[in-house]
Amino acid sequence: MENDTIMVTGATGMLGREVLERVRRTGRPVRAITRRTALPDDAGVDWYTGDLASGTGLDEALAGVRTVIHCASDIRHFENDLPGFRHLLEAGKRAGVEHVVNISIVGVDRIPYPYYRVKLEGEELLASSGTGWTNLRATQFPALLDFALGALSKLPVVLVPSGTDCQPVDPGEVADRLVELALGAPAGRVPDFAGPAVHPATRLARDWLRAAGKHRVVLPVRVPGKVGAAWRAGRLTAPGNAVGRRTWEEYLAERFAR
Repeated sequence: MENDTIMVTGATGMLGREVLERVRRTGRPVRAITRRTALPDDAGVDWYTGDLASGTGLDEALAGVRTVIHCASDIRHFENDLPGFRHLLEAGKRAGVEHVVNISIVGVDRIPYPYYRVKLEGEELLASSGTGWTNLRATQFPALLDFALGALSKLPVVLVPSGTDCQPVDPGEVADRLVELALGAPAGRVPDFAGPAVHPATRLARDWLRAAGKHRVVLPVRVPGKVGAAWRAGRLTAPGNAVGRRTWEEYLAERFAR
């Protein structure tokens, strides 16, 4: 197929690495973008230097690209996410990009958390861009829960939000779905992608502590305000879309294998 190149943004991140590997396996020409000037020596991937936040380098990187899988995001500096997405969409339009596949998060429209608001605005920006688009929302990645619990476990008591459920999903499975969507036609918002089981946060913490060999007391704490209320209402989960297969227990077994 002429002009069948796929660009992956955020290709050095947790999800982006998984997506990049799967795009490579399709045999399609694949590109990735990094802020670094020293480009990776990566067989089968054409790397370009570019900066979403400033928009520099995007026109060259996107020239001849048909589809973009947008995984770039930075929860630590999420104020850059919207300007970066806007620059990407504008450059994509100039380059003739036909399809942008975006990853988002289950609950962004129902949990008034600042980062989630930015993700929701990104969805709205994409939908109004005039470019063919597909938007997939996923639940929490085990590694992010692992990181949070590792930080919380440094204290003698592990504080977790009470009445809150999570539904961990394997990023590799989400990557499979993103690539499947990228190979198809623009589909708008598609069904959410959630992990195989819903777990109370207290159970996730106890499972993690057991697997890590740590002895701590898990203390449920009621999170106040609208965010806490949304968590307790199950807004982090999508039980009707439990299509993932790899379980939290399997993640922990591999993570703490001895």
